[in-house]
Amino acid sequence: MSKTKKAEFRPNDYVVYPAHGVGQIVSIEEQEIAGIALELFVISFEKDKMTLRVPTNKATEIGMRSLSSPDVVSQAMKTLKGKAKVKRAMWSRRAQEYEQKINSGDLIAIAEVVRDLHRTDDQREQSYSERQLYEAALERLTREVAAVSGSDETDAAKKVDEALLSRAA
Repeated sequence: MSKTKKAEFRPNDYVVYPAHGVGQIVSIEEQEIAGIALELFVISFEKDKMTLRVPTNKATEIGMRSLSSPDVVSQAMKTLKGKAKVKRAMWSRRAQEYEQKINSGDLIAIAEVVRDLHRTDDQREQSYSERQLYEAALERLTREVAAVSGSDETDAAKKVDEALLSRAA
């Protein structure tokens, strides 16, 4: 087991796990699974009331990363202000692409999904699946913005809303 990867993340660090968003490393523990001793990051996702155990030697391989830098967050905000790119592909194909972007853990890609699926009051109603994807992307984005800026999710949601509304103006 390589010990170099372990130094990257420490207990109490906030990390982004691609499939679940922002979580906090609670501890690093040893566990024996199928006769093999494994060192695991114990990650708590407070909002989802979920705890995840990730082998320390696989963390970077599966895409777990530190929080984005403030530069990346401002880049994501700039992305939100851009013009929505509406693809003419079938919804199932677009939904699949959006799902992949959300689960990639890449903040800019998540911002693209939020931007593309955002609807103002005067636009047509979203379908249920569109709304689900939009809300999932929006939640991931606001959680990471909140964690990076050190504010709460309400403030982060306001920042994101302002970025989306400034585009419409």
